[in-house]
Amino acid sequence: MTELGTPDPRLAVIVLAAGQGTRMRSATPKVLHDLAGLPLVGHVLATARALGPAVVAVVVRHERDLVAEAVATLDPDAVIVDQDDVPGTGRAAELALAALPEDFAGDVVVISADVPLLDADTLRGLIARHRADAAGATILSAVLDDATGYGRIVRDAAGAVDRIVEQKDATDAERAIHEVNSGSYVFDATGLRQLLPGIGTDNAQREKYLTDVVAAFRASGSPVAALPVPAPWIVAGVNDRAQLSEVARQLNALIVRGWQVAGVTVQDPATTWIDRTVTLAEDVTILPGSQLRGATSVERGATIGPDTTLVDTEVGERATVKRVDANLAVVGAGASVGPWAYLRPGTRIGEGGHVGTFVETKNAVIGAGSKVPHLSYIGDAEIGADVNIAAGAITANYDDLAKHRTVIGDHVHTGAQNVFVAPVTVGAGAKIGAGALIRKDVPPGALALSAGPQRHMMGWVEEHRPGTAAAEAARAADHD
Repeated sequence: MTELGTPDPRLAVIVLAAGQGTRMRSATPKVLHDLAGLPLVGHVLATARALGPAVVAVVVRHERDLVAEAVATLDPDAVIVDQDDVPGTGRAAELALAALPEDFAGDVVVISADVPLLDADTLRGLIARHRADAAGATILSAVLDDATGYGRIVRDAAGAVDRIVEQKDATDAERAIHEVNSGSYVFDATGLRQLLPGIGTDNAQREKYLTDVVAAFRASGSPVAALPVPAPWIVAGVNDRAQLSEVARQLNALIVRGWQVAGVTVQDPATTWIDRTVTLAEDVTILPGSQLRGATSVERGATIGPDTTLVDTEVGERATVKRVDANLAVVGAGASVGPWAYLRPGTRIGEGGHVGTFVETKNAVIGAGSKVPHLSYIGDAEIGADVNIAAGAITANYDDLAKHRTVIGDHVHTGAQNVFVAPVTVGAGAKIGAGALIRKDVPPGALALSAGPQRHMMGWVEEHRPGTAAAEAARAADHD
């Protein structure tokens, strides 16, 4: 989560997360859809905490238990508030206010759980404007070329905010207004407590609109202001999957640029995706077509990509990871992986190690300087230092009942097409002949062979494949 801001005992934040989100057409609650490694509500909670409020209250209803569990994981100190059967954002805010300490008399920020790009600096500016104006309500607004679907900010002849009118309740003249309500506000808590009970549901949707309290503040004589954001994408909401992808692109562009400024080379930002939860050091290079997800971390001087996906993976200094799919793996300093390698959970590659082309590893420790260059499966294995695993190696780890481990000591050299039937141990310094099937432990320094002597059945091709090109070639060779 984002680092906590300077504590402000006069500030509370209400996060509205009760909506059903039907336009997502998903069994997953809208606010739990993933965005750059966090659910939507996770981004909003991080922003809320960055303000340093005394209380963060989250209003839930649809899929209540799932959302509440996620919120508790992301922000254990958040207060969960259940919305009742009275619909509308005004009712949600009213219930959240009741969950605040009775003596709280500061300012209340209200934000939506489906507006993930709204940042703490923008809200700090809104709070500063609200306090400078001694306002009852301050609205974060946006000016859009196409305002269809949004509540409009209606101003009086002097330019002061008069009220907010929802799209379904607006007149033709009001629908022509381009300044819209973003759904983010700062309110005086005392005034909000007094005015919300008087807000009714006499509107097209029969809901208790939080927006109606703006006119109530104005009628009570309290100043009301609206502060437009510098760029509309800051307050872009997510209502369907198309909007989710648009927000994802915008957020990814911000994340990538942030890492570039911090000293990371990103060769093609358009094809590079980096989760918010990823950590990168200076002088990391990321090549096109790469995705860095989850808790992935990459140390100084490493090169990732092209065409690489890392999930919850650690990459050491100066390592190279090329055309690799890795999940819950560790790549040591100076190691190289790929191209076309698959690192499954539990893989640990030691310093200077190498896992090469068409190699799959799982729950395997590969020691410093050891090499698995190509065409191998290494699962449930422990390989020592400076080992060379020749092409086509398989650690046969499963006997249809349980998984077993293969242990290969330091400085072992294996032959092509070896199969190690676990559980089995190969001692340090041993050599394995090509094609050997290893079923028993190999002593240190021994040469292990399992193939029988090679035999030749002379004339077999000419006898059993007469008339073929092979038979003709053999006959011609015999006559040379």
